[in-house]
Amino acid sequence: MTFLMRFGAFCGVLSGLFIALPGAVEGFVGETAATSLVIGVSPALAAPLITALYLKQPRTTLGTVGYVVNFVGLGLFGAAAYALNIVVFHLDEPKLAAPTVAVLGASALIFALGTVTFAISMIRARVHPPVPTWAYAVALPVFTLAARLPDTPLTSALHVIVGGALVWLARSVYPATRPATTSSSTITTSAA
Repeated sequence: MTFLMRFGAFCGVLSGLFIALPGAVEGFVGETAATSLVIGVSPALAAPLITALYLKQPRTTLGTVGYVVNFVGLGLFGAAAYALNIVVFHLDEPKLAAPTVAVLGASALIFALGTVTFAISMIRARVHPPVPTWAYAVALPVFTLAARLPDTPLTSALHVIVGGALVWLARSVYPATRPATTSSSTITTSAA
């Protein structure tokens, strides 16, 4: 389980940085192909973080339901973010069909609901730091629903807040100590 915690923490830091840094850059220069690419990849890196957050807290029904809905929503919304930021970004003013718009909206809604439910379980568990947990509960759903809005300094600030919260939460799940290992020198010393 230590591997999953470390892997989740590492991926969570990358996910947070892949949201915050391009978001900060976009506040000054607008959306570019490079910032769009980095942001499009970030949801894939958030999945291990959600798992590590779940594993660190006590198992409750609310936590399990929140984790499942958040994880599935992340898969749906992450795929949408990937497609919009990496594929659709390079098309000139694409017109999305009504069913596509509906599915994208539903994926954002499922992710936002899962995020809120999972965040409530984290707040109640009191295992993770309260500031990034509350930011996860409030800023991430707003960030998700604001994804359809044009880039502004406000949306760039939201990128930085969400990314910072993910990095902070990732740091909170990183195991404080390394598991004990047995080396050959320890075995020979104790055998003598």
